[in-house]
Amino acid sequence: MEALSPLVRSFVAHFGEMGSRWGINRTVGQIYALIFVSPRPLNADELAESLEFSRSNVSMGLKELQAWRLVRLKHLAGDRREYFEAPSDAWEIFRTLAEERRRREIEPTLSMLRNALLESPNTEEDRIAQERMRGMHDLIELMSSWFDDMQRLDSQTLGQLMKMGSKVQKLLEFTGRIKPAAKTDREG
Repeated sequence: MEALSPLVRSFVAHFGEMGSRWGINRTVGQIYALIFVSPRPLNADELAESLEFSRSNVSMGLKELQAWRLVRLKHLAGDRREYFEAPSDAWEIFRTLAEERRRREIEPTLSMLRNALLESPNTEEDRIAQERMRGMHDLIELMSSWFDDMQRLDSQTLGQLMKMGSKVQKLLEFTGRIKPAAKTDREG
């Protein structure tokens, strides 16, 4: 495989750095970035060579990316090796990431909150804690419902809806159906 161009090398390095901020390791971020920008599916040996990673690190990274449903396995006729490709549509990637984060992070939190809200508070402190948990539960449920609605929309409609953001706010202000957010301590 050819050496990475400066453009691709920069993108791959950036994704490695961002990966660690998103909760995945640098190696996985870099593997994903290279697969994403590649015009053709890549096999593990090509990834290891291009990124100068061990074959075992690439294999572990590919398993993690498959678990997140961010890469797809592909077989090429006449070749026994496994190749990997990523969806090229940014909306599809965003939807997949959002679904996986919801499944891994939001749903367990909702389950815990539901169980906590079924308990009878024994003290005033527990009552206050449960009241705050109810607020968190209700917000997460509302966001989950909104997420479900957004997942049913096609990418073009989603894009148009996002572009309408400030216009919707102005419409709600005009009709008197919007209240400004309360200032937080950080806003002064």
